[in-house]
Amino acid sequence: MEPAPERYDVVLLVEQPLTAADAAQVRSLHADFDAQVVYHVLLPLVDAAAAVEASLGAIGGADLLAPPMTPSPDELAALREEQKDQATHDLAATTDALRAAGAEVGSAAVVSNPPVDALAAKVGEVDGREAIVLTRPHVVAEFFHVDWTSRARRKLGVPVLHLLEHETFDEQAGGGEGVTGV
Repeated sequence: MEPAPERYDVVLLVEQPLTAADAAQVRSLHADFDAQVVYHVLLPLVDAAAAVEASLGAIGGADLLAPPMTPSPDELAALREEQKDQATHDLAATTDALRAAGAEVGSAAVVSNPPVDALAAKVGEVDGREAIVLTRPHVVAEFFHVDWTSRARRKLGVPVLHLLEHETFDEQAGGGEGVTGV
């Protein structure tokens, strides 16, 4: 009787739903592994109150003649519910894309605690061998090393890879419109 193949757990922290191309790229990183590769997906839930505050700030609150209208508790609750529904939908789209790319998904969750803390907890829970953070470019946060990837590298004892969502490997390396052209 042959021994069971070794298991290699990878924890993905995604900022937005993965496209089919994103999922294929992630899967391609482990295509030649002899071990059984299992992906665990975490998608942070956006804080409704913080989103409203940020959008009000973006309007240019200091330039307004009247103070901005703040949403009622009922409106915030409705916004939170809407964001939960969207996050659940985005998580399902991500796991579907991974499975369509031939990946085995072990677990998937929308997380409300700080993303890097959730990543660290999941890596510990599943004895993760690797973490992959998929985000859009965050040039300022990355420059100051306060982005999710930099924080995860300081916190975790496993390799942490940062990929840009919705960009090919070539684009991320400067072969297209990736952030190196910024």
